Amino acid sequence: MLLLAVDTATPAVTVALHDGESVLAASGQVDARRHGELLLPSVDKVLAEAGLKLDALTGIVVGVGPGPYTGLRVGLVTASTFASVLGVPVHGLCTLDGLAYAAGTAGIEGPFTVATDARRKEVYWARYEDPRTRVGEPSVDRPADIAEQVAGLPAVGQGALLYPEVFPDARGPEHQSAAALAALAAERLAAGAPFLPPTPLYLRRPDAQVPKNYKVVTPQ
Repeated sequence: MLLLAVDTATPAVTVALHDGESVLAASGQVDARRHGELLLPSVDKVLAEAGLKLDALTGIVVGVGPGPYTGLRVGLVTASTFASVLGVPVHGLCTLDGLAYAAGTAGIEGPFTVATDARRKEVYWARYEDPRTRVGEPSVDRPADIAEQVAGLPAVGQGALLYPEVFPDARGPEHQSAAALAALAAERLAAGAPFLPPTPLYLRRPDAQVPKNYKVVTPQ
């Protein structure tokens, strides 16, 4: 087994290689405006560090979000393209699940909350019983609107750190880690567990909308 994991659903552009037993190489950079510029060089970097070629991969793992449209699609399109060219499967995982798994390696057992920055003064979030068990589906909300639901729980992720009045027990990890995402995928593959399709989990409509009552111009 040789998995390439990528995630661009958050400001972190993160890539990792996993052989089914451990992480062979990993790269992570935080830059919300340069996902497209940073992802492919990061893939080259981890392959070179591991001394491997792209055609050695047996599968691709990709974080499907939730996340903003522009950044999220970079990772999904790249993952699907690699999978198509190489003839290998692509496995989708919720980005919040990757952060929850990383929280477990950092010593957080649960229950806890994962929250990432959704912009517009909102967070993408979900509750977890433990690092591998999510409670319900991810949501997007204003922090104040979920204060009662997350009260008393530790929280991880950049969204939690941005709103300490709602998440007073905010902890690391702050950003997504493809190494954690790959390790989670390796566990799920070994157990025969299902994956998500490699399609974006947006949770809200894009900013761009077709104008209403626009004027139709026809040739004279």
